Amino acid sequence: QVQLVESGGGSVQAGESLRLSCSVSGADSSFILMGWYRQKPDNGRDLVASITRNGFTNYAAGVKGRFTLSRDSAKKTIDLEMNSLQPEDTGTYICFARASLSVDGTWGQGLQVTVSS
Repeated sequence: QVQLVESGGGSVQAGESLRLSCSVSGADSSFILMGWYRQKPDNGRDLVASITRNGFTNYAAGVKGRFTLSRDSAKKTIDLEMNSLQPEDTGTYICFARASLSVDGTWGQGLQVTVSS
C-alpha cells in the first residue's frame, strides 16, 4: 500500500524560495512517474513538474527555469526547489506517484504555498 509523505510549503514573499519534498512510505518499488501537481479552481490538477523512472523531467511552461525537480538515489523521494516565487504561484501543491501501468497512481494530501507581493 503506497503512502506519500509531503513536507515543505508555507508563506513567503515574492522572490523568495521554497522546497517541497515527497517521500514514499509503505512501498518498496521504484515508480514510473512521480511529480507535483497544482490544484485548479474546478478541482482539477495541472502538472507543475514530474520525473520518470528513467530520469526524464517535464515542467509546466510557467515554472521552467525557476523550479527544479530532483530525486534521491533510491528513487523514493522527490524534491521540488521553487525559486523566484511569484504571487501567481500561490496554491495547493499535491504529490503524485504511480508504480506501474497496471495500478492506479497515488495522491498526497497537498501542501499550501502562499506567495505575497
